[in-house]
Amino acid sequence: MSNGQSNGQWYPPEWPDRIRALAAGELVPATPRRAATVLLLKDGPDGPLVHMLRRRASMAFAGGAYAYPGGGVDPRDEHPVRWAGPSREEWAARLGLTDPAEAQAVVCAAVRETFEEAGVLLAGETADTVVGDTTGEDWEKDREALVARELSFADFIDRRGLVLRSDLLGEWARWITPEFEQRRYDTWFFVAALPAGQRTRNASTEADRTVWIRPADAAAGYDRGEFTMMPPTISTLRGIQGYGSAEAALAASAAQDMTPVLARARLDGDRLVLSWPGHDEFTKHIPTEPSAGPDGGAS
Repeated sequence: MSNGQSNGQWYPPEWPDRIRALAAGELVPATPRRAATVLLLKDGPDGPLVHMLRRRASMAFAGGAYAYPGGGVDPRDEHPVRWAGPSREEWAARLGLTDPAEAQAVVCAAVRETFEEAGVLLAGETADTVVGDTTGEDWEKDREALVARELSFADFIDRRGLVLRSDLLGEWARWITPEFEQRRYDTWFFVAALPAGQRTRNASTEADRTVWIRPADAAAGYDRGEFTMMPPTISTLRGIQGYGSAEAALAASAAQDMTPVLARARLDGDRLVLSWPGHDEFTKHIPTEPSAGPDGGAS
């Protein structure tokens, strides 16, 4: 991992070469895979806390970086599922999608991945209840079957007589992995409050640590270079740190700008300028010499 800045912005060392190849027409961008991730919140003595996990250092993508529970959409997330909350059509409008089935899949992935990676399930027996405990051997068998893709989320929900509580999620942001990345994702970020009676645990094989932390403290750790994060992670952290409760953050979700954020790269003299529109703090100036690394400058 190469990172010349004083903060903790994750920076893959192969980016400069791949940016040059893209500019020269030698690189065909990969098609982004749809994904969803959830900022799970609970109220602490000094405001809301957010649940974060640290990716294992051995991971090829963003190893050592702090992130939220999340992952790619399973094609089966479009299968008919017992549903509560806003309609699929309303979710499509919220998420900037034209197909209600695609919108369902993104919401379903957010709920499924939160259960798979944190053991928290945003579902209930009725449209206005939520399960209170997801621990125990029986729950764990189902969670492992979901992770292994031996069980679809729709079948899991149906077999347990539950309904997916889409109203417990609020849309927050949408980021698309830059065109020069090998692994690309079109990721929707959601916020949700930890249901009463449930508790998180590190159920992810990709994480070596989980924390409940004040967003402002996590952002300060990033600014000091102690916490490594990707731009969308620190951006969403900064976005929620002004709210006094999990409920307030969830209520604010309807006003969030869901315009996709996609990095741009341009040549400026002897440097490549990498920027994320609307997020100036992540701008990087990269020397164009192939052997040189980032200068760590930000504008």
